[in-house]
Amino acid sequence: MVSPLVAGAGEQVEQVDADDRVMRIVRRDDAVREGWLHRVAGVVCRDVRGRILVNRRSSGVPWFPGTYAPLIAGAVRPGESYAQAAGRELREELGVDAPVRHLFKFICSGAVGPYWFGIHEAVLTDAVVPDSREIAWSGWFTLAEFRRTAPGWPLVPDAGEAFERYLKRGD
Repeated sequence: MVSPLVAGAGEQVEQVDADDRVMRIVRRDDAVREGWLHRVAGVVCRDVRGRILVNRRSSGVPWFPGTYAPLIAGAVRPGESYAQAAGRELREELGVDAPVRHLFKFICSGAVGPYWFGIHEAVLTDAVVPDSREIAWSGWFTLAEFRRTAPGWPLVPDAGEAFERYLKRGD
């Protein structure tokens, strides 16, 4: 279930500094408009065969409607850790409850403004049931299939950068 405050004027986030230390609580739309750093959690979802879940965002979402992403993401709420936010996004957007593993974070310059982007991975064993208000379509792809297909899709800009960093990580 999606929170009634998703991407709305009332959604609150923690404004953070360049060291990811909390400064104050602000409205997300103010953080975006003013270019204040805040936190976003992203999750690359894989299945037991190693395939990647790719989603197309619904036409009604406020940012990047109709674009594709090899991860899901959402703002970290005040008091939440990156991992807690990542787990919440899995439940809200995909209808699954799965452990998430925090991999890394970086300051993403962002297509709508800068933010700290915490990247996670989850191996999904249950069927996904996407929230149609958030996700219009989902499909599982091998990395090779994604590499062949994705150049023809409009991608969420920040998701592409985060996914490339995910693929290059050393763990």
